[in-house]
Amino acid sequence: MRLLLLSLGVSAIPAFLREALGRADRIRVGYVPDAALAYDGAPFVDAERAALTGLGYDVETLRLSGTPLAEVEAALDRVDALYVAGGNTFSLLHALRSAGADRVIVGRVRAGLPYIGLSAGSVVAGPTIAPIAPMDDATEAPGLTDLRGLGLVDVVVVPHADGVSYPAAVIDRVVAEFGQAHPLRLLVDDEALIVDDEGMRVVASPVSTRAD
Repeated sequence: MRLLLLSLGVSAIPAFLREALGRADRIRVGYVPDAALAYDGAPFVDAERAALTGLGYDVETLRLSGTPLAEVEAALDRVDALYVAGGNTFSLLHALRSAGADRVIVGRVRAGLPYIGLSAGSVVAGPTIAPIAPMDDATEAPGLTDLRGLGLVDVVVVPHADGVSYPAAVIDRVVAEFGQAHPLRLLVDDEALIVDDEGMRVVASPVSTRAD
């Protein structure tokens, strides 16, 4: 199992995929946009997509909301890696659950499909998204009652922990309210968390173009 969990910078992606796939070209990445569907056209959405395509990958959009599960599975068959984009973490988890894609994605990742998450995409990889409540608006997913994440990692990634994309007071609140009950891993925007057979480690992932 190989995961790359980003805060904002995407610079760690090429080395991660090169190691995971054994090649640096002809890579097709499935792009899951559901966390940001409510913000279509917003600068941070356009910047994130541009940063990924700018790395030279063949990007296939895989929208989970409203897509039959069989089509999700077929799309996963066509891609070399999965990229779960940022936005609202509650909306993202709701999309994963309502489509039934959560179980399929977990199975594929455990079987070897490289998983890349950014911001919300990193948070949902953990055991729960509850600690992210001070950062994201839960009312954007009113039908979501189960806050368990994908469980691919045993820590809750808290992105943007340097207080640039979010006020430092918000990050402090996350730690104060949830730090005792949940294993938090704070990441600043120039960092990423790699999870593989060797364990879990933080690596540099500098922000080439800021989306804030």
